[in-house]
Amino acid sequence: MSKPLKVALLGCGVVGSQVIKLMEEQADDLAARIGAPLELAGVAVRKPGRKREVSFDPALLTTDAEGLVTRDDVDIVIEVIGGIEPARTLILAAMASGKSVVTANKALLAEDGATIHAGGGDLYYEASVAGAIPLLRPLRESLAGDRVKRVLGIVNGTTNYILDKMDSTGASFNDALEEAQALGYAEADPTADVEGFDAAAKAAILAGLAFHSRVTAADVHREGITEITATDVASAKAMGYVIKLLAICARSDDGRSIGVRVHPAMIPRTHPLAGVREAYNAVFVEAESAGQLMFYGKGAGGAPTASAVLGDLVAVARNRLARTRGPEESVYASLAVHPMGETVTRCHVSLDVADKPGVLAQVATLFAEHDVSIQTVRQEGHGDDAQLVIVTHRATDAALSATMEGLRRLDIVRAIASVMRVEGDD
Repeated sequence: MSKPLKVALLGCGVVGSQVIKLMEEQADDLAARIGAPLELAGVAVRKPGRKREVSFDPALLTTDAEGLVTRDDVDIVIEVIGGIEPARTLILAAMASGKSVVTANKALLAEDGATIHAGGGDLYYEASVAGAIPLLRPLRESLAGDRVKRVLGIVNGTTNYILDKMDSTGASFNDALEEAQALGYAEADPTADVEGFDAAAKAAILAGLAFHSRVTAADVHREGITEITATDVASAKAMGYVIKLLAICARSDDGRSIGVRVHPAMIPRTHPLAGVREAYNAVFVEAESAGQLMFYGKGAGGAPTASAVLGDLVAVARNRLARTRGPEESVYASLAVHPMGETVTRCHVSLDVADKPGVLAQVATLFAEHDVSIQTVRQEGHGDDAQLVIVTHRATDAALSATMEGLRRLDIVRAIASVMRVEGDD
């Protein structure tokens, strides 16, 4: 067996602690799978005196992260500190020193993946999207001979937990959020999750891999779930739908561009994604030859994320022994990301309207003026409670937005009660 490969770990929080634990518990198996043992060379942290969730030799702790990643005896660097800096500087320093890198840093990859990929080292990042679910490597390698048409899924466990509780118990958004925080699914500041930033970063990574194009978080249309009410969820439930925060990456019909978006949407309760409960993730990948593939599992948490990190660690270690490296960034297609206004979607619209003759005709005329055809319409209630519920056929988001603006100017429309995109039933 070859001499030990030395591993430097950046960060020893929830994920980093689990990485150390798995490396120790599975040391013999990992060595057998790789062909060489792994040895922890050092752990870079900001506060060495803090109590850790795992016990290891305290002499391995250091605050000199750059010194650690550039040490001559280090072979592989694992980065699980997150954020943009100092993670970017440390990863680039490691690569410049000839190290292989494993990272779980979705924010960095989504913001400046081009710079990281240009660093020149062997780079793996399965843990950056959907935790333990093997998703990126199938896109990067297994489907390299196919043409991906669409990626659709739930990639944020916190928001899925909140929406699931709102659906199953009738809870308000705030009550469901508080429960998620109490259980550790949501941070004290949940903005990154509930406003869709976390899912948008993951969508950018997925789109880049699926469509061989460079996509950043800034390219992703993003909407969160903070405006979703218990009434919205109950209304969807009554019609046989469930509301989920979806990441959707799709080729345009002409194949010349891609749309990348994250927003709440109604999906039929018969759709497989409707059954994804609590903090789980699930992603559909649709390819021309392979058809529909579904990836499902735990999308977050220390142990699941560490599992993905360990999988990448085995891969880069094998590559290092073989004096090779994994696939480089593939951006040959260079497809543009088209604006949300050009994206074709469907909408469910609830209108509070005056209860008098001709209302439906005026509303239908306005939809027609903006080339938005109506699939179904029904009236609920009478008098002050009169409401029109409309589901459209597919139309550009710009046309749907223009229609909503027109509705606000109609004197027969007292209010637009809700507007929700519809996915998965066309």
